[in-house]
Amino acid sequence: MELRALQYFVTVAEELHFGRAAQRLGIVQPAVSQQIARLERELGVRLLDRTSRRVRLTLAGERVLAAARKTLAAAARVRVVAGEPAAVLRIGVASCVTRRLDRAVGRLSDGERPAEPKLVDLPVAARLDAVRDGELDLALVRGALASAAVTVVRAWSEPLYAVFAHEHPAARRPAVNLHDLDPYGLRLPARDSDPPMHDAILAALPVAPLRPPAGDMLNVLFEVGRDTEGWTLMAAEQLDGSRSARLLQMPLDPPVTVDGHVVTSLATPESCVASYVAAFAD
Repeated sequence: MELRALQYFVTVAEELHFGRAAQRLGIVQPAVSQQIARLERELGVRLLDRTSRRVRLTLAGERVLAAARKTLAAAARVRVVAGEPAAVLRIGVASCVTRRLDRAVGRLSDGERPAEPKLVDLPVAARLDAVRDGELDLALVRGALASAAVTVVRAWSEPLYAVFAHEHPAARRPAVNLHDLDPYGLRLPARDSDPPMHDAILAALPVAPLRPPAGDMLNVLFEVGRDTEGWTLMAAEQLDGSRSARLLQMPLDPPVTVDGHVVTSLATPESCVASYVAAFAD
């Protein structure tokens, strides 16, 4: 039994989709299918139920998944003990620490390729430049992002929430429709503070903003908190570090999501990109 086969199985089990698993691993889909089939033959059990519409773990697959994760982590520790030190991994992030980031740091530290993450707080544009120039190993960016200067891979999606004061007319609803919010009340930070996120929010809006930007997100939240008609949009995980007793966070109906990306240099090996994406995936 090869560690590679276990890694492929764990990735498919996390994605529940062979195509997405192959993309994360940086290989073609048939290679993933072949490794899973070989692993099933070696173990003598079916690990996955798959149809044309979905993939799901069998009961045996759930048991093997837990053991496979422990095996891969143990193999990584063996390499460290044998003298292969964990590499420092420089990650460009925003200032707030989210549950996803905390979980990913643990995965990167204990995974098959052990690493010692070092978090570097930089604005989005500076993050992308630092990755391109080799000053960062990877960066996390939300929103609409395409660049020929770096490698960009979607790693997760998260919902957008409306944020407004307790006195806002929509405060008593369980969810809010963007069409029901006053366009004049919308506050957005300046685009240069986070261009990809800014563009993703604009794409989600039914009408264009009517007010000029209000500086950075801290200024936006301050303005929203003192205006009974004001509101803004934030990604769910951004709210982890921005909670305030003055503000409400409400889901959208229908839901709107924003993608999160792992950004690496063009020189980063595909296998490394796949492991970084896996660490931050849902």
